[in-house]
Amino acid sequence: MILTVHGAPTYCYTGGKPFDAARPTVVFIHGVLNDHSVWILQSRYLAHHGFNVLAVDLPGHCRSAGEAPSTVEEAAGFIAALLDAAGVQRAALVGHSWGSLIALEAAAQLGERITQLVLVGTAFPMKVSQALLDASLNEPEAALKMVNVFSRSTLAAPPSALGPGTWVYGASLALGRRVLRSNRDANVFHRGFLACDRYTHGEDAIAQIACPVLFVLGAQDQMTPPKAAQGLIAEARAAGKTVQVVQPPVGHHQMTEAPDDTLLAIHGFLSR
Repeated sequence: MILTVHGAPTYCYTGGKPFDAARPTVVFIHGVLNDHSVWILQSRYLAHHGFNVLAVDLPGHCRSAGEAPSTVEEAAGFIAALLDAAGVQRAALVGHSWGSLIALEAAAQLGERITQLVLVGTAFPMKVSQALLDASLNEPEAALKMVNVFSRSTLAAPPSALGPGTWVYGASLALGRRVLRSNRDANVFHRGFLACDRYTHGEDAIAQIACPVLFVLGAQDQMTPPKAAQGLIAEARAAGKTVQVVQPPVGHHQMTEAPDDTLLAIHGFLSR
């Protein structure tokens, strides 16, 4: 489905079901150098089990036009405009990695409009090493390989991840290359990493949200280790939020390394 957001066409995958703004809506937000397809297993299931799904390509990424966001706050403003364009009054937000920071900031900005918040592979602060920042700018192919090694606890995903014989590592490399080349005007790899590295509003945002929050943290995650999310978890609990934490025994890309565990956690949380 194509929506016009901030004057630009924006692509949202609806899980193979017609969009119906009257149903409970879930917005899926991808991370750096990804697109809507990283949520394909979870979003399609929810779309066929009572939910309205909007798995978005962020501006300047793949099928969405517009200027690629330079900050988390800018991207969160886009999510607010997306809900308005879709005619959705209230929605749940699910974000992975950079997308988790965007979802967190959007939930803080939108208050009661957000019913639930799911943070997958999150951390705060989400600092990026200078070596990786430099590589994403000057040697993106090398940086892409580094990220895909660090993001996974195994290079051989289980059979439930997109079917037997799927080479998840190779598929992720191909996706990253496609996303990077989809924008000739901006290096969305470097821009996304800078946005993560420079975001400072996490603890204030988690205290401001008005909804329950689920943390899905890969126990073997080297990109955003579970310990790096403990400050957010503690802040949320101190602010009286309803908090749930799930730790599948995998790396940073829980959606493909533990697709069933990730789906069950999200579906169970959203169905309450």
